[in-house]
Amino acid sequence: MTDVSVSRLHFPVTALGPGRRVGLWLQGCSIRCPGCISVDTWDQGIGTVPVADVFDRLSVFAGEADGLTVSGGEPFDQPDALAGILAHWRAVADTPTLVFTGREFADVQAWLSGHPGLVDALVTGPFRSDLPQTLALRGSDNQRIHALTDAGAAVLSYDRPAGEADRRLDVAFDEHGHAWFAGIPARGEMARLRRVLTAAGHRVVTSDMAGARA
Repeated sequence: MTDVSVSRLHFPVTALGPGRRVGLWLQGCSIRCPGCISVDTWDQGIGTVPVADVFDRLSVFAGEADGLTVSGGEPFDQPDALAGILAHWRAVADTPTLVFTGREFADVQAWLSGHPGLVDALVTGPFRSDLPQTLALRGSDNQRIHALTDAGAAVLSYDRPAGEADRRLDVAFDEHGHAWFAGIPARGEMARLRRVLTAAGHRVVTSDMAGARA
């Protein structure tokens, strides 16, 4: 394991788990759920960096962060890199890890058994645009939250109906002036944002419609 494909790494993220967290989005997804709002994270083999660079950036934030959230893309498409990143977090921070996967629990159970204690909490299941979205921390109601350690039990506080605060988003800007959002918006909110910005005279392209960041 020498390289990993990364979409973005950001701190702080407040909309994907308890507290102020490091958010790491791995690049590449073999699941490609219809209706996904993160189409820009689908393509494989781009954003490739030495995994040591990710270790260095995580170490910078380790002392300030309340935890690490890993999403994508599909994190388990890069299983060795995922294991190395989570093991590094364990070495530099005593705060819990949360991983989002589009796979079911049974599909990743062997990986979890082979890397015990690296994941404190796990959200499993593909995004389903044909199902309701009424639950906190989830894009569709088929997805499940699993607390795998005592430290991950805090994430179970999200195993409830979603409130208005659960749909808040973190907003950040990259070096090109592109905006991106961290969090799980209510169904239809990104389309509503496009309409509002277009009505205000802006040209809007978002990742769910064109594979590019907003």
